[in-house]
Amino acid sequence: MTGQETIYKVIDRVATVTLNRPDKLNAWTAVMEREVRAAMAEAEADDGVRVIVLTGAGRGFCAGADMSLLDEVAKLGVNGSSRAQALRNTGITDRHDVRPDFQTKYSYFPALRKPVIAAINGPVVGLGLAIALYCDIRFASQAARFSTAFAKRGLIAEFGMAWILPRVVGHANALDLLLSARSIDAAEALRMGMINQSFPEETFRENVQQYASDMASSASPRSTGVIKRQVYEAMFLSLAQAFEFSESEMLESLKSEDFKEGIAHFLEKRAPIFTGR
Repeated sequence: MTGQETIYKVIDRVATVTLNRPDKLNAWTAVMEREVRAAMAEAEADDGVRVIVLTGAGRGFCAGADMSLLDEVAKLGVNGSSRAQALRNTGITDRHDVRPDFQTKYSYFPALRKPVIAAINGPVVGLGLAIALYCDIRFASQAARFSTAFAKRGLIAEFGMAWILPRVVGHANALDLLLSARSIDAAEALRMGMINQSFPEETFRENVQQYASDMASSASPRSTGVIKRQVYEAMFLSLAQAFEFSESEMLESLKSEDFKEGIAHFLEKRAPIFTGR
């Protein structure tokens, strides 16, 4: 499926959402935001999808908000700009089982039950970096470059960046990247813990697809959904609360079909056939 500014396809139970404005380094627009949200909802609802990959077409992942948006806001002001709504942090879901923290315009990826992988194929800046940080796992091409950019545009740590970035790279590294707005390469991003792994540019997409396909075929979708929720909920819980949560979820897991299959395929030395039930 191809939208105006995105491409959606499913291979080996992996849904890949590609930002498709390569001539603009996939700079973010209101159209792109709507299409990505729709693609994520489609992947979440599709039982044939178990992992979601977000990436960019061409040589960039996402160069941040489209400069035409920012230019209009700078000239006309927030109230006078017809494009300002594209940058506003409005809620996008109404799920009662999801805390409000994960129902905002760009922080909703943690609320998806399926793992979301950011395949950072090139430069990722500003809003683009925020979106990548809300993904569960981040892989980068060795050609990728990373920058918060806000301070160099007269802006602040927007889109919840002051909350998510320190949790990913630590307090000191987050302040370094936000206050200086400097650009770092994939090697430094890996040392900071911003990304999980980097791959050579020429094999990047194949490596990401292989990782995602392996997860889709070997991990219980029920388990990955519960584990993902556990990790994000734990950000707001005490250790005792997280422990109690894990005990209740473990009891439910022991009743599941996927638990029975997890034991059976191991003992029978065959590939698993998980149903997610």
